[in-house]
Amino acid sequence: MLIEEIKKDLIIFQKEKRQIEVSSLRMLLSSIINKEKDKRMLLSSKFEKEELDQKSKLDDKEVLEVIFAEAKKRKDAISEYEKAKREDLIAIEKQELETFKKYLPAEMSDEEIKKIIKDILEEKKITDIKEIGVVMKEAIVRTKGLADNKKINMFVKELLN
Repeated sequence: MLIEEIKKDLIIFQKEKRQIEVSSLRMLLSSIINKEKDKRMLLSSKFEKEELDQKSKLDDKEVLEVIFAEAKKRKDAISEYEKAKREDLIAIEKQELETFKKYLPAEMSDEEIKKIIKDILEEKKITDIKEIGVVMKEAIVRTKGLADNKKINMFVKELLN
């Protein structure tokens, strides 16, 4: 399981005294635990303790969602720090993002994203920029988190203009 791989890597990074990776993975594990607690709260009225313990564990798909969310936070922080010209903080955020990328599937290429968008435009017969929301919603579903939403938006605008 993915969470076991993260815990194993945390131990390796601790032994190698790689502090940024250690703190990144600790934050990630904390986020995963918080998500498990939230899930447990939602399920607590439906199951008994033993079954609840099992049902509240996150599967790999849910762990990936947490990792995607944490990676997105880092990307957003990097863009904010770039505006503020804080090179020291940018470097840390980039290193944390690289740590998380190890657990994420590879992002789609620009060509793959454009093909998906073109398919959506043809299927739904969309030619007007006013319907960008419809295209964006469908594109996000079809890319399954493997493409940056900003990039999707840029390509949708490009193809509709």
